[in-house]
Amino acid sequence: MRPPPGRQRLSREFIARHQRARIITALAEETMDRGYRAVTVADIVRRAGIARNTFYDNFSSKEDCFLATQEYAVEEALARIIAAAAELETWEERLAAGLGAFLAYVASEPALARTCIVEALSAGEAAQERYEESLQAFLPLLRLGREASPQGDDLPDTLEETIAGGIFWVIYKRIVLGETEKIESLLPDLVDFALTPYIGAESAQRATARL
Repeated sequence: MRPPPGRQRLSREFIARHQRARIITALAEETMDRGYRAVTVADIVRRAGIARNTFYDNFSSKEDCFLATQEYAVEEALARIIAAAAELETWEERLAAGLGAFLAYVASEPALARTCIVEALSAGEAAQERYEESLQAFLPLLRLGREASPQGDDLPDTLEETIAGGIFWVIYKRIVLGETEKIESLLPDLVDFALTPYIGAESAQRATARL
């Protein structure tokens, strides 16, 4: 909705959030176009249409801005996953809905996706650590599958990390190939991949067929 005509008084908090979001978006877009290592603070400032001082009011460095971009993307992705899965009854349904929401978010934000899934792996130690933390954030939804599995706690301790890593690797390859817009079509295969270790191939295929 458009604000009513006349002079509007925006809160400092709103302005600060808006400026921060513009800077994060600018970093992601510049990173997608040029690669993280080639991007400078001057590039980000120009793309965001802000003063250099405004950048440093929000971030201490380009690396600090990159880490904040990763954090922002993970929080937004988790919020969408939770919203999509919250009201469903079975774990299989929640997993499929959550993964679908995640793939849709990745497909709709190609700059953020490339920044946080591809460029993060070569953007320095702190970015790589943040990438690993982002993988960990998705594990609780997978771990719920142990309750639906006849094998339960007998499943390997590293199963959830293996599944999450495999999903991210498939997405990584599609982004590198320039096929981000096709990522949502991966949903049936990735759901089958995630469900099979818990409930078996036949049950996973039946669940996937309902997508």
